[in-house]
Amino acid sequence: MTQLVGNPAPQLAAIQAPVSTLVAGVGDEIRRIVLSDFDQIEEVNEHLLFMRGKLFRPTLLLLCSGVDDQECEDALTLAAVVELVHLATLVHDDAVDHSVLRRGLPTVNALWTHQVSVIMGDYLYSKGVSELARVGNLEALAVLARAANEMSVGEMRQLTSYDALDFSEDDYYRLIAAKTASLMGAACEMGAISGAPDYREALASYGHNLGMAFQIADDLLDYTGTEAVTGKPTGHDLRERKVTLPLVSALERVSKREDEEIRDFFTRIDPTDQEIARIVDIVVGHGGLDYANEVAERYAGQA
Repeated sequence: MTQLVGNPAPQLAAIQAPVSTLVAGVGDEIRRIVLSDFDQIEEVNEHLLFMRGKLFRPTLLLLCSGVDDQECEDALTLAAVVELVHLATLVHDDAVDHSVLRRGLPTVNALWTHQVSVIMGDYLYSKGVSELARVGNLEALAVLARAANEMSVGEMRQLTSYDALDFSEDDYYRLIAAKTASLMGAACEMGAISGAPDYREALASYGHNLGMAFQIADDLLDYTGTEAVTGKPTGHDLRERKVTLPLVSALERVSKREDEEIRDFFTRIDPTDQEIARIVDIVVGHGGLDYANEVAERYAGQA
């Protein structure tokens, strides 16, 4: 069985190769869009630009636009806006979760305050929306606004799931569709709007299915990855009491004693590494990782 988890760097470099010149320009385009004459905003901007990720969503948009290394100012701008919205959601997520590290670096709320995180997330989103209005691409603006709404609802759904273990497989799919697949679908659809309108529906569907596979694979890394690869320690989601597909799947097959162990674990405020390792062992032993990988492969195949 093909494993979808592992070191993503070589694969990403190959994916980005056709649009590598444009991807390289996304950072400068973001910097242009978010430029502010307010020193504190600029200070936070520089930190966010330093810690930004692999630009996967902008890459999808540029590939779907049909442009290669040709001049296409709007496509580059749309790509930068998609990354801005992604950054805004990460800043807000870190504030909601009280996270102090992301990608091995301090979060905005760790370096400044939760209030600054909320304001900066709003600032990034507003600058992205303003830029789409400036270039006059109202179709792309509508697509992005829809995705932002879906992500907000998804975050609220997760925040108000008071019993983490009363979380079905369908609940999980609904959550990741909103929080992850919506923006990837939007990135691909915006790319189609920019340069391949005849393929708009197909590319939107592609982005959605890819986003589902992407998130499931990312959730698998919480069980199998290392901090050097993921930027967070193994078991981070478990420590935060976040239930993902491997655990949802395993819960259907655990013994009564193991079920009690898991439920006891989720009542602990600060679980130890040994307690986390025990939950990982239970999930692995009941095929949770294999099942999640199969589902990720299925979504990847649909994409």
